[in-house]
Amino acid sequence: MCTSLVYKDAAGKVYFGRTLELTTDLPYQMVYFPVGFSTVSEVEGHPTVTYAARNAVLAVTMPARIPSAQAPVQMSDLKVLEGLNDKGLTFSLLSYPTAAGKQQAVEMTRAVLSASDLGTWVLGQFATVEEVRAALDQMPVMLVPLAILGGVVSPFHYVVHDAAGDALVIEFDQGEMHVYDNPVGVMTNGPQFGWHLTNLNNYTHLSNVDQPSATFGAFKAMQPDSGIATAGLPGSNTSVGRFVRAAFYAHFTEKAATPDMAVVTLGHVMNLFDRPRGATIDYPSAGGGHLEVEGLKEEQGAPYATEFTTWTSLADLERRLFFVRTYGALNYTRFDLGALSAASAPKVLPFQALDGAAPDATAALLAAKAP
Repeated sequence: MCTSLVYKDAAGKVYFGRTLELTTDLPYQMVYFPVGFSTVSEVEGHPTVTYAARNAVLAVTMPARIPSAQAPVQMSDLKVLEGLNDKGLTFSLLSYPTAAGKQQAVEMTRAVLSASDLGTWVLGQFATVEEVRAALDQMPVMLVPLAILGGVVSPFHYVVHDAAGDALVIEFDQGEMHVYDNPVGVMTNGPQFGWHLTNLNNYTHLSNVDQPSATFGAFKAMQPDSGIATAGLPGSNTSVGRFVRAAFYAHFTEKAATPDMAVVTLGHVMNLFDRPRGATIDYPSAGGGHLEVEGLKEEQGAPYATEFTTWTSLADLERRLFFVRTYGALNYTRFDLGALSAASAPKVLPFQALDGAAPDATAALLAAKAP
């Protein structure tokens, strides 16, 4: 599924990384939303919420529906999965299968924000986690069925980080919304976020200091290699195992001396969560659960499903730099949000254009057009 974490350099500056795992590649788009971009959020039976972006936003998006020749994708169809704004605020969507359930009733006369629009709302309107937290106290948010998932109600939870290092989790569980402070800056998938924090109590023995020798009776054992400190880490790719490993590496990885080296270091950390096709597989008869996208099933004829890291992103929250690496690429492609401010209209660049792209694709995005 997904892993996200915050890394800080020696000066305390904040960097954010995440992976996204699915069983198929999807029509992701790199999108620039300029200041003033307008969004209309609709929840059936309630007045719409309309808002104009106060901040410029760079985001990875997905269409909310499968396009057709008669109804091509419009800007209003593109929903934010991952993004960074010009204030250094990030937003990320991660899979959370038990999100849906009976939701709290909201008066029919009251405007309600669709959870599908949380990305444009958070990034477009706010500069800090504290602002988001305060706004959520006033803005009702509801899960909605997603056409691209065959009508499944939004199976996600969401994380927000700012340039000061503050972080929060927005989590619907069985339909009930909770907003949590995130003291570890890490998120994966289920169970509930609070459960993951409680589970860290089982790993107080972890340290990054190798213990290379021990004595058993008269026998002195010697470790022939370095790295024994990580022997206590969970080894599986489950959400539970990845959460613990992400907390370990985010905390113990050496703090880089410069921003450029911090981005490189974060890239190395995220490599630890990169998953190649076939590393784990699920046969249909075993009942494994995966997100199904309407019209975009797994490869035809494949006897099993395999989740793989479809893309990884890194963000430098102070310098407003965003990096993406797709499954088909060895290297990251960089986007400079500051340079993109030259654009007064939305820009859209398909992910397919990133495989083999130049190290910096800011100019390519500036030259692109919106649907």
